Amino acid sequence: MNKNNKFIILDKIDQKIISILKSNARMSASNISESIKLSVPATTDRIKKLEDSKIIKGYYAKIDSRKIGLNLSALITVISASSSNYEEIIKSANQLDEIIECYATTGRGSHILIIETESTNTLEKLLRKIQSWPNVIRTETQIILSNNKTLSHH
Repeated sequence: MNKNNKFIILDKIDQKIISILKSNARMSASNISESIKLSVPATTDRIKKLEDSKIIKGYYAKIDSRKIGLNLSALITVISASSSNYEEIIKSANQLDEIIECYATTGRGSHILIIETESTNTLEKLLRKIQSWPNVIRTETQIILSNNKTLSHH
């Protein structure tokens, strides 16, 4: 359905379904169907098509990290000597649970990592690991003070 990186055109009903699921991924098909004024089978069929076309890539639990002891979040920019170890950085990032997202970027660094960890002590240990990766010259860290917008509307 999405061959050659072409965009998929969504009608207003599909857009509304996506909006509802972004705010509450656990909402039942019957509640969604009421909201969009379609039958439950038609609604579930549309959701299935959105999943099959990879527009909906998955459903996730949103965790309050601080309640499980991860009190420090940060953005870490990885600055490499060259792009020869580009894939190695991604592979290394995927092996560490503290790294929750890894973006390849333009600009100062090759990658930006979003991390969650317990404290400045565990952040320091994590930075030492990252700085030991092949070709990493240095890192730049920005500690996140607060999150003022999330994907969910709740």
